[in-house]
Amino acid sequence: MGRITGITRRSVTAAAAGALATAAWPGEAAAEGRGHGREFRGMWLATVANRDWPARPGLPAAEQRASLLAFLDTAVERRLNAVVFQVRPTADALWPSPYEPWSEWLTGTQGQDPGWDPLGTAVREAHRRGLELHAWFNPYRVANHADPGRLLPTHPARVHPEWVVGYGGKLYYNPGLPEVRRFVQDAMLHAVARYDIDAVHWDDYFYPYPVAGQVFDDDAAYARHGAGFPDRAAWRRNNIDLLVRETAARIKRLRRGVRFGISPFGVWRNRATDPLGSDTRAGVQTYDDLYADTRRWVREGWIDYVVPQVYWNIGFAAADYATLVPWWAEVVRGTGVGLFIGEALYKAGDPAQPAPWQDPAELSRHLTLCAGYPQVRGNVYFSAKEVAADRNGAMARVVADHYPSRVRPPR
Repeated sequence: MGRITGITRRSVTAAAAGALATAAWPGEAAAEGRGHGREFRGMWLATVANRDWPARPGLPAAEQRASLLAFLDTAVERRLNAVVFQVRPTADALWPSPYEPWSEWLTGTQGQDPGWDPLGTAVREAHRRGLELHAWFNPYRVANHADPGRLLPTHPARVHPEWVVGYGGKLYYNPGLPEVRRFVQDAMLHAVARYDIDAVHWDDYFYPYPVAGQVFDDDAAYARHGAGFPDRAAWRRNNIDLLVRETAARIKRLRRGVRFGISPFGVWRNRATDPLGSDTRAGVQTYDDLYADTRRWVREGWIDYVVPQVYWNIGFAAADYATLVPWWAEVVRGTGVGLFIGEALYKAGDPAQPAPWQDPAELSRHLTLCAGYPQVRGNVYFSAKEVAADRNGAMARVVADHYPSRVRPPR
């Protein structure tokens, strides 16, 4: 493949895609000989609120499908090898699910059949192109609004209103209820049973991000299930630990080759809070604010890979990229858990971002820094729309500097 210097997409024919999936990859042997062995090169493809795809709800099925395939072709063009496709954005589904309704982001109407199967198509067409397809689920978010009456009457959150907590103008399933934990696992794992996905992937939303002046009302669940814990925070962390540990075990029983990865907010705890934490001064700490003990999940080996969202530039005072990458490298050391760094491609060239993000070389410098830590096995870019548009050429620079040919992802 020629050097990529622009922002165009090149269509990949079915025959060429099939060849990529079955034959030796172009330049793979040579690339591995230069030290460019297996590494994870992914992009997130977000569907919530039509962030990346589809462009808007209600497009004809053929147009939706063509647009989805174009994003897969973009991944090939950028010499990526994995797409992380959001298939359960808000307690809904981008496949025919017996548990939850069709997503409103497809047709504009929750529960309306779009006339095709986006997840099934994505899995099949990604594999034809030599791409892994990681199915991205959000466990607890029910709606980006606070009105249960806007949900389908048959929606599980309507059938079981006692499962739902309103907070910050949104609706969430209550992680403190064992019946909720079982249900969300069942809903997600249906896709694992039905499709040949390569991984189950979660993002950074567990208990919701704090909203000033708001209280997440789980008093009744805590009174019922919180005995034996020193405080509510410890109980909440245990609820999320149980979700992670149980899901990991169920995935392995269901389909052993499917991996389990999580992409948390980039700061577990600041060092000022905990001597094991990173030398950062972040306003959010996953352990304390989202009740997500991300470091423990890695150290216990409950997950197969972790993709911390290190969405800051090198030299950023509160959370320096050059500080967080080595911290995460140390966390995964000796665990066998894969470490891929989440990259804020969406900031590159955004005039609202500070000066480092206006430099097309900033992102390339990130990968150069990562190369100094053998625990870092790849990078993931947020998100697909920016991978395609490449506002200031930062993605093209990454490809030119670091991706001389396609390589396979690590296993």
